[in-house]
Amino acid sequence: MAWALNNDRPIYLQLMERIQTDIVSGKYKPGEKLPSVRELALDAAVNPNTMQKALSELERIGLVYSQRTSGRFITEDDTMLKELKTSLAHEHIIEFLKKMKQLGFQESEMLELIEHTLKEGK
Repeated sequence: MAWALNNDRPIYLQLMERIQTDIVSGKYKPGEKLPSVRELALDAAVNPNTMQKALSELERIGLVYSQRTSGRFITEDDTMLKELKTSLAHEHIIEFLKKMKQLGFQESEMLELIEHTLKEGK
């Protein structure tokens, strides 16, 4: 099934974000081999060159690494993975807070609503 991509931002950035999310969520484990560029491109319904660009950028930042004839693998650097997870969570929180402010919520109301929602979920 194609990944949910939109035209408001470069596709390769969206691909990078999706792969990063898959990594921090545990879909891909540290040290695990990633599917091939063609497999990922087919799954995402994008051009293999676009997927190659996304993977090259992930490699450049150290999240994945290549082994010459074996393919690409997820880093085993736990510190990097924890930092990425925290960074992605922070971005989501900032976006959430912006939307809540647009709805007219004050900080105290947001906290109250979050606490209430967390209690309901248990």
